[in-house]
Amino acid sequence: MARQRSIFSIILVLLATFLISCGGPGVAVAPPTYTTDQIAQIQEYLPEVQTVRARAEELQNLIEKNEWIKVGNFIHGPMAEARLTMTYITPHLLPKDQTAARQITKDLLNHLVKVDQAATNGNSLVALSNYKAAFTDVDKFLQLLPEGSKQADS
Repeated sequence: MARQRSIFSIILVLLATFLISCGGPGVAVAPPTYTTDQIAQIQEYLPEVQTVRARAEELQNLIEKNEWIKVGNFIHGPMAEARLTMTYITPHLLPKDQTAARQITKDLLNHLVKVDQAATNGNSLVALSNYKAAFTDVDKFLQLLPEGSKQADS
C-alpha cells in the first residue's frame, strides 16, 4: 500500500510538472490598429462631417432668429447627410469604437428630431438646447476617429 502511494505521488508530480511546463506565458497580442484602407475610407467621408460641424453657428443663428423653415431645411439637409456619413464611417472604426460610434449616431438622430419638433412648435429654448447636444454628439464622434485621418483633411 505504501509503495502504491509513492508511485501515485511520483505520477502526480510528473503530471503537475508537465502541465506547468505546457502552460507557459501567453502570446502577446498586439492591440488592433487601423489599416491604410480603413483610414482611406474614413478620410473619404470625413470632410462632410467636418463641414457641417463648421456650420454650427449658422444653425444657432437660424434658431435664434426663429427662421423655422430654414432650421428644418438645415436639419433635413446638411445635418441628415452628416449623420448618414457618420454611419458610413462607423464600420471602418476599430471594433471597440464601433459601439460608441453607433450610440453617438443614435443620440444625434434623437437630438435632431427634438430640434425639428421644437422648430415645428416654434420653441426656441428646446431647439437651442438640442442643437447644442447635437453638435456635442458630432464632436464626440470626431474624437473617436484616428488622428491620421483627422490631420490629413483638416
